[in-house]
Amino acid sequence: MQKIHTILPLLLLVLTACQKAQPPAVAEIDSDFLKNFQVAPAKMESDKNPATEAKVNLGRVLYYEERLSKSQNISCNTCHLLDKYGVDGTPTSTGFKGQKGGRNAPTTYFAAGHIVQFWDGRAADVEEQAKGPVLNPIEMAMTDASSVEATLRSMPEYVEMFKKAFPDAKQPVTFDNAALAIGAFERGLVTESRWDHYLKGHKDSITPEEKAGFVAFSKAGCASCHNGAYVGGRLYTKVGIKKAWPKQDDLGRFAVTKQEHQKMVFKVPSLRNIDKTGPYFHDGSVAQLEEAVKMMSEMQTEKPLTEPEVVAVVAWMKTLTGDIPADYIKKPAMPAATAQTPKPQAD
Repeated sequence: MQKIHTILPLLLLVLTACQKAQPPAVAEIDSDFLKNFQVAPAKMESDKNPATEAKVNLGRVLYYEERLSKSQNISCNTCHLLDKYGVDGTPTSTGFKGQKGGRNAPTTYFAAGHIVQFWDGRAADVEEQAKGPVLNPIEMAMTDASSVEATLRSMPEYVEMFKKAFPDAKQPVTFDNAALAIGAFERGLVTESRWDHYLKGHKDSITPEEKAGFVAFSKAGCASCHNGAYVGGRLYTKVGIKKAWPKQDDLGRFAVTKQEHQKMVFKVPSLRNIDKTGPYFHDGSVAQLEEAVKMMSEMQTEKPLTEPEVVAVVAWMKTLTGDIPADYIKKPAMPAATAQTPKPQAD
């Protein structure tokens, strides 16, 4: 009995200390912290590639089309699974003949709203990005645009779908038009979250503790890079501003520009659905979101977050997770192959 009387006060002290260590709950977020954040759009439109129902429907089929790869078993959805928030959950994805990509495959949800595509920004938009993996020898490994077009033209259903999507084109079935269709589909890959409801004025959509996490996030300076409708995706930044990144084998944007000041510079990722899209960073080196937040705090900010603040920030980040649009991403029936459809090459 004496031991119990001794232990109980100690437990109370520990619990009290833990409670005091937590960031104070916030009844409401100051409007100054919110001025650079916006509600997610219903879709991400493009003047250069206006969406039509026929074009989006074609793009949806092409997104799932494994015959756009040399082995005929890899599609956009292989590495960017739409029912898994647009990622495959691996540090780097597996492509043709089991080859591994050099960087983590980012989510395709909200990607169309970013300033550029790929971690190093080498594609201007999702339409240009859609071409890259198809012809990349490590990923889908198609030989050239002509081989893609020959595959698609061999299937009458695709010929008809391309005609409907591009009615004014003399030759509708082209690699460029395939990329336009995929891009039009990807521009509808959005999720609405509790954070959006909060920004619309539904103040009870997130808890006081989650609001405290956003305040801690903002005060730490994280919002200087992660802001806007996509909570990121709007600029490049160097990783390792205050503390060097552990691995320096991938120099980021430097590989594209060859400019010395762009070593270790990468596009800032969106934080939308972030708790569903790990592992994290360009190299997929961190599995847990809490660890990713802690690392960024230590490497990028003047005043690193405390452990309780990290927990609070992660709690807020989970309010950015939205509902997957099940009807929009539902896999369609795929066009039937014909005798003329190229056969798969061994992977």
